[in-house]
Amino acid sequence: MMSAITSQHDHHVEELESLKVTGFWIFLVTDCLIFGTLFATYAVLVNHIANGPSGKEIFELSGVTWETFILLTSSFTSGLAMLAMHKGNKKQIINWLIVTILLGMSFVGLEVREFAQMVDEGATISTSAFLTAFFTLVGTHGLHVSLGILWMIGLIIQLFQRGLNVKTKRKLTVIGLYWHFLDVVWIFIFTIVYLMGVM
Repeated sequence: MMSAITSQHDHHVEELESLKVTGFWIFLVTDCLIFGTLFATYAVLVNHIANGPSGKEIFELSGVTWETFILLTSSFTSGLAMLAMHKGNKKQIINWLIVTILLGMSFVGLEVREFAQMVDEGATISTSAFLTAFFTLVGTHGLHVSLGILWMIGLIIQLFQRGLNVKTKRKLTVIGLYWHFLDVVWIFIFTIVYLMGVM
């Protein structure tokens, strides 16, 4: 009787966690709409440079290529953390999450340096409509990456405290989806903003 109640409770918890993952997919759809709006705004304003520089004048593809490589590598290490989760290996999950965090921090650091160089050269968010759209789009993505890093740090703490259970597995699944989503958004930014900007 007791085992039947426990089994029923576990099944209920699993259903609830599955529902939360579905809810997160809905959140990602709304985030897609936000980024879609920012991309559309950028597309409209890209040629409105006023007296400021154009993308061709300020974008340095070498640095952005490094950012892209680092972020795509972090997507791979995030995937390795998910594989470790399916194997039930808590130590490997934590190790791969730490590597992912370090790569994410490197990406954000390079992006901040890029922004600082642009500002030093007089290309600020208020210089032109193009730069307003650029800083808003790329900065929003960078903010999402920063939040993802903090989220992973919180997850590592939870794994140490609670171990690998139904709830922490769901949270790991969700952060994996979120991180891969940010990589897809970055590929669009790299292509539409940077590659097309220097052409």
